[in-house]
Amino acid sequence: MFLGKVIGTVWSTKKDEKLVGAKFLIVRKLDLDLNEKSDFVIAVDSVGAGEGEVVLVATGSSSRQTHFTQDKPIDAVIMAIVDKLDISIKQLLEDNADA
Repeated sequence: MFLGKVIGTVWSTKKDEKLVGAKFLIVRKLDLDLNEKSDFVIAVDSVGAGEGEVVLVATGSSSRQTHFTQDKPIDAVIMAIVDKLDISIKQLLEDNADA
């Protein structure tokens, strides 16, 4: 799993019949300071996320474990919209000292 920010939408009128009704979003990966990384994924939205929201993304076989994505050809799914992150300040300081 990883944190990401929704930065756009992929529109597709023709797709596998198992994906009809699926909303595809472009998600840029984030670090713990919510800074955007350079890599991104296209993920199926299972929770109604929108552009600009911070989300939690599952990939691989885990992405096919939600009610909507079960048994579908999906490699990434948005499974939560993040409301808040609580990070230990001690851990954050240690991580920054190692960088």
